[in-house]
Amino acid sequence: MPRAPKLASFPAIRGALKFYQVCSIITGTMLLLLVAEMIAKYAVGYELFLGGSGGFLWFAPVVETASGLESTGDGFNLSLGILVAHGWFYVVYLVSCFRVWSLMRWNLGRLAMLAAGGIVPLLSFFMEARVAREVKTYLYEREAAELHSRAEHSSLTQAIPTENKR
Repeated sequence: MPRAPKLASFPAIRGALKFYQVCSIITGTMLLLLVAEMIAKYAVGYELFLGGSGGFLWFAPVVETASGLESTGDGFNLSLGILVAHGWFYVVYLVSCFRVWSLMRWNLGRLAMLAAGGIVPLLSFFMEARVAREVKTYLYEREAAELHSRAEHSSLTQAIPTENKR
């Protein structure tokens, strides 16, 4: 049975959860852009460029050469930029997953499921909602149980006469 998180770590858990939620939304959005870029490049045969001879924002054809696919654009390759940005932000997302996972003291399978959110399209959005709901519910119930337990053991509560004790 996994150990329960310590009450003293609840503020850190809330901060880690907020960081995870932001990272999850950004990673999911970047992954959707990456999927759209891959479809445009490999299925349609175009890459997106910023600036250059085609204007502000334009698609340049991708041609197949002896060394593989080669772009014909001459501006900043936004397709490549999306790829690199998603890759680096996925690392930040993994850090946020690890932080929530370690503070909540979940099992290793849960970490793998969290990590999959950054590589399976749309999964990060569903995982973000589910994890946020579960963590907030857990924190609320645990704090309520702790307050109830302290109230039952308090000498002040026992010293106050109630209707039943009179």
